[in-house]
Amino acid sequence: MKTKKVFLLLNGEAPNQVPNTSNYDVICATDGAYQYLKDHKIVPDFISGDFDSLFDIPNNIQAIETPNQDLTDFDKILQILFDKGFKTIDVFGASGREQDHFLGNLHTAIQWKGKLQLTFYDNHSRYFLADNSTEISVCKNKIVSLVPFPEAKKINTTGLQYPLKNEDLTFGKRIGTRNKTIDNQITITFKNGTLFIFINHK
Repeated sequence: MKTKKVFLLLNGEAPNQVPNTSNYDVICATDGAYQYLKDHKIVPDFISGDFDSLFDIPNNIQAIETPNQDLTDFDKILQILFDKGFKTIDVFGASGREQDHFLGNLHTAIQWKGKLQLTFYDNHSRYFLADNSTEISVCKNKIVSLVPFPEAKKINTTGLQYPLKNEDLTFGKRIGTRNKTIDNQITITFKNGTLFIFINHK
C-alpha cells in the first residue's frame, strides 16, 4: 500500500522555487503561510491556525481553527495530521525569519520522533532527525552537518570526507558541521541520543 505523503507549509522563509505539489496526497498550511499558496495558485486541502488576521478563505478550503495558545501552530497542525492518519510529512517554511521559531520547530520535531516522519526543506538544505541507522543516496559532493540535540553517542559514518568512528557529539562541546560526502551513498549510525542531519542542496 502506497504511503500517503503530505506537503506542509509553515510561515517561515518562503521557498524561492515553488515546490511541485503534484507529488503529494495532501496539501496543507498554517494560516500565516496561506498567502504564499494563494499567490502561486496552490489550493490546499486545509489550513489551520487562530485566523486572527486571515478572513478571505474560499469555501472550498477547509479551515480548522486551533486557538490554543499553549502550543505552536506547527504543533497543532501536526496533531491534526496525526489524527487524520498521515505520518510522512515534508515541511517547508520551518526556518528563516525569527530564529526562535526555527529552534522551536526543531523542538517540535523531536517531540514527534517515532510518531511522524518529518523532512524539512528550505532554500539552502534539507534536514531531518536521523534514525539510529540512516542511509542516504544520491548525495556525492554535498555538504553534510550532524547536529546533536543535545547529544548523540557512538556515531559511525561511511562515505564522508571526515568519518566518525564510534564518536560522541554534544551540543556546546562538539558538533559535526560542514562535512562533505565523497560517495554517492553515505551511512550514519549511532547508539543513542538525538541527531539532526542537514544536507545542503548545492
